[in-house]
Amino acid sequence: MSTPKSTKKARKTLHISDEDRALFRDAIGDIQPIEDDRVQAKPVKQTDGTAIARRRNAQAQARLTATDPFSDDFMPALPEGTLAWVADHEASYLAKQLRRGDFAPGMVLDLHGYTRVKARREIAEAIQACMHEGLNCLNVIHGIGHGILRQQVPAWLMQHPDVRAIHQAPLEWGGQGALLVLLRVSE
Repeated sequence: MSTPKSTKKARKTLHISDEDRALFRDAIGDIQPIEDDRVQAKPVKQTDGTAIARRRNAQAQARLTATDPFSDDFMPALPEGTLAWVADHEASYLAKQLRRGDFAPGMVLDLHGYTRVKARREIAEAIQACMHEGLNCLNVIHGIGHGILRQQVPAWLMQHPDVRAIHQAPLEWGGQGALLVLLRVSE
Protein backbone atom coordinates (compact mmCIF):
# COMPACT_ATOMS: atom_id res chain seq x y z
CA MET A 1 0.00 0.00 0.00
CA SER A 2 1.42 3.39 -0.89
CA THR A 3 1.66 6.21 1.57
CA PRO A 4 1.17 9.91 0.82
CA LYS A 5 4.94 10.45 0.88
CA SER A 6 5.52 7.84 -1.82
CA THR A 7 2.77 9.44 -3.96
CA LYS A 8 4.46 12.84 -3.77
CA LYS A 9 7.78 11.33 -4.75
CA ALA A 10 6.16 9.58 -7.69
CA ARG A 11 4.77 12.87 -8.98
CA LYS A 12 8.11 14.61 -8.72
CA THR A 13 9.87 11.93 -10.71
CA LEU A 14 7.19 11.89 -13.44
CA HIS A 15 8.79 13.31 -16.55
CA ILE A 16 6.74 14.70 -19.43
CA SER A 17 8.52 14.82 -22.71
CA ASP A 18 8.67 17.99 -24.79
CA GLU A 19 6.74 16.25 -27.54
CA ASP A 20 3.86 15.45 -25.10
CA ARG A 21 3.80 19.04 -23.85
CA ALA A 22 3.54 20.39 -27.42
CA LEU A 23 0.79 17.92 -28.24
CA PHE A 24 -1.14 18.97 -25.12
CA ARG A 25 -0.84 22.69 -25.96
CA ASP A 26 -2.05 22.06 -29.54
CA ALA A 27 -5.04 20.11 -28.24
CA ILE A 28 -6.04 22.88 -25.84
CA GLY A 29 -5.66 25.64 -28.38
CA ASP A 30 -6.61 29.20 -27.47
CA ILE A 31 -8.22 29.26 -24.06
CA GLN A 32 -9.83 32.17 -22.27
CA PRO A 33 -10.26 32.32 -18.51
CA ILE A 34 -13.90 32.07 -17.38
CA GLU A 35 -15.34 35.26 -15.97
CA ASP A 36 -16.55 35.09 -12.39
CA ASP A 37 -20.33 35.45 -12.70
CA ARG A 38 -21.21 34.54 -9.11
CA VAL A 39 -23.24 36.93 -7.00
CA GLN A 40 -21.06 38.72 -4.52
CA ALA A 41 -22.28 38.46 -0.94
CA LYS A 42 -22.89 41.81 0.64
CA PRO A 43 -21.40 42.26 4.07
CA VAL A 44 -23.90 41.71 6.86
CA LYS A 45 -24.81 44.89 8.63
CA GLN A 46 -23.72 44.70 12.25
CA THR A 47 -26.55 45.77 14.52
CA ASP A 48 -26.46 46.97 18.05
CA GLY A 49 -26.20 44.07 20.51
CA THR A 50 -28.90 45.52 22.74
CA ALA A 51 -31.39 45.59 19.85
CA ILE A 52 -30.77 41.90 19.17
CA ALA A 53 -31.13 41.06 22.86
CA ARG A 54 -34.34 43.11 23.05
CA ARG A 55 -35.80 41.33 20.00
CA ARG A 56 -34.90 37.88 21.38
CA ASN A 57 -36.39 38.78 24.76
CA ALA A 58 -39.63 39.95 23.12
CA GLN A 59 -39.84 36.75 21.06
CA ALA A 60 -39.28 34.61 24.15
CA GLN A 61 -41.94 36.57 26.06
CA ALA A 62 -44.40 36.12 23.18
CA ARG A 63 -43.78 32.36 23.15
CA LEU A 64 -44.23 32.21 26.93
CA THR A 65 -47.47 34.19 26.77
CA ALA A 66 -48.79 32.01 23.95
CA THR A 67 -48.09 28.80 25.85
CA ASP A 68 -48.84 30.05 29.38
CA PRO A 69 -51.44 32.84 29.51
CA PHE A 70 -52.41 32.13 33.12
CA SER A 71 -51.75 33.94 36.38
CA ASP A 72 -51.67 32.23 39.75
CA ASP A 73 -52.76 35.48 41.42
CA PHE A 74 -56.25 35.43 39.85
CA MET A 75 -58.62 33.70 42.30
CA PRO A 76 -62.32 34.01 41.38
CA ALA A 77 -65.04 33.30 43.91
CA LEU A 78 -65.93 29.73 43.02
CA PRO A 79 -69.28 28.27 44.09
CA GLU A 80 -69.31 25.47 46.66
CA GLY A 81 -71.57 23.20 44.62
CA THR A 82 -71.49 22.50 40.92
CA LEU A 83 -69.09 24.73 39.02
CA ALA A 84 -70.64 26.54 36.05
CA TRP A 85 -69.12 29.61 34.37
CA VAL A 86 -69.80 31.42 31.10
CA ALA A 87 -67.52 34.10 29.65
CA ASP A 88 -68.74 37.65 29.19
CA HIS A 89 -70.61 38.22 25.91
CA GLU A 90 -71.48 34.51 25.63
CA ALA A 91 -74.96 33.00 25.92
CA SER A 92 -75.78 31.80 29.42
CA TYR A 93 -77.31 28.56 28.11
CA LEU A 94 -73.83 27.29 27.10
CA ALA A 95 -73.21 26.05 30.66
CA LYS A 96 -76.50 24.15 30.55
CA GLN A 97 -75.54 22.58 27.23
CA LEU A 98 -72.23 21.45 28.72
CA ARG A 99 -74.04 19.96 31.73
CA ARG A 100 -76.49 18.05 29.52
CA GLY A 101 -73.65 16.65 27.43
CA ASP A 102 -74.58 18.45 24.20
CA PHE A 103 -70.85 18.85 23.53
CA ALA A 104 -68.74 15.70 23.57
CA PRO A 105 -65.10 16.33 24.47
CA GLY A 106 -62.72 15.90 21.56
CA MET A 107 -59.75 15.64 23.92
CA VAL A 108 -59.25 14.50 27.51
CA LEU A 109 -56.48 15.93 29.69
CA ASP A 110 -55.78 14.02 32.91
CA LEU A 111 -53.80 16.10 35.41
CA HIS A 112 -53.47 13.46 38.16
CA GLY A 113 -50.01 13.64 39.71
CA TYR A 114 -48.99 16.86 37.94
CA THR A 115 -47.33 19.78 39.69
CA ARG A 116 -48.93 23.21 39.47
CA VAL A 117 -46.39 24.40 36.89
CA LYS A 118 -46.69 21.32 34.69
CA ALA A 119 -50.49 21.31 34.91
CA ARG A 120 -50.68 24.96 33.89
CA ARG A 121 -48.39 24.34 30.91
CA GLU A 122 -50.33 21.20 29.88
CA ILE A 123 -53.66 23.05 29.99
CA ALA A 124 -52.32 25.81 27.74
CA GLU A 125 -50.89 23.26 25.31
CA ALA A 126 -54.13 21.23 25.30
CA ILE A 127 -56.17 24.34 24.49
CA GLN A 128 -53.77 25.19 21.66
CA ALA A 129 -53.98 21.62 20.35
CA CYS A 130 -57.79 21.73 20.43
CA MET A 131 -57.79 25.05 18.59
CA HIS A 132 -55.38 23.68 15.99
CA GLU A 133 -57.48 20.53 15.49
CA GLY A 134 -60.79 22.42 15.48
CA LEU A 135 -62.09 20.70 18.63
CA ASN A 136 -64.58 22.82 20.56
CA CYS A 137 -64.76 20.81 23.81
CA LEU A 138 -62.02 19.71 26.20
CA ASN A 139 -62.36 17.48 29.27
CA VAL A 140 -59.88 18.43 32.02
CA ILE A 141 -59.62 15.89 34.84
CA HIS A 142 -58.19 17.53 37.97
CA GLY A 143 -59.25 15.00 40.58
CA ILE A 144 -61.50 14.97 43.63
CA GLY A 145 -60.53 16.47 46.96
CA HIS A 146 -59.21 19.79 48.16
CA GLY A 147 -55.94 19.81 46.21
CA ILE A 148 -54.44 22.89 44.64
CA LEU A 149 -55.34 21.81 41.10
CA ARG A 150 -59.05 21.55 41.95
CA GLN A 151 -58.96 25.26 42.87
CA GLN A 152 -56.46 26.50 40.26
CA VAL A 153 -57.72 24.76 37.11
CA PRO A 154 -61.03 26.68 36.93
CA ALA A 155 -59.21 29.95 37.68
CA TRP A 156 -56.71 29.32 34.87
CA LEU A 157 -59.43 28.35 32.41
CA MET A 158 -61.45 31.49 33.20
CA GLN A 159 -58.42 33.60 32.22
CA HIS A 160 -57.95 32.07 28.78
CA PRO A 161 -59.44 34.25 25.99
CA ASP A 162 -60.62 31.24 23.94
CA VAL A 163 -62.61 29.61 26.75
CA ARG A 164 -66.33 30.28 26.30
CA ALA A 165 -67.78 28.24 29.16
CA ILE A 166 -66.84 25.78 31.90
CA HIS A 167 -69.04 23.26 33.68
CA GLN A 168 -68.47 20.38 36.06
CA ALA A 169 -68.37 17.26 33.92
CA PRO A 170 -71.22 14.76 33.90
CA LEU A 171 -70.50 11.43 35.62
CA GLU A 172 -69.48 9.71 32.38
CA TRP A 173 -66.72 12.31 31.88
CA GLY A 174 -65.39 12.47 35.45
CA GLY A 175 -68.10 14.10 37.57
CA GLN A 176 -66.80 16.27 40.43
CA GLY A 177 -63.19 15.52 39.51
CA ALA A 178 -63.38 16.97 36.00
CA LEU A 179 -64.44 20.01 34.01
CA LEU A 180 -65.85 20.31 30.51
CA VAL A 181 -64.42 23.33 28.72
CA LEU A 182 -66.15 24.87 25.70
CA LEU A 183 -63.67 26.59 23.40
CA ARG A 184 -64.02 29.31 20.79
CA VAL A 185 -62.97 27.64 17.55
CA SER A 186 -62.89 29.49 14.24
CA GLU A 187 -64.79 27.64 11.54
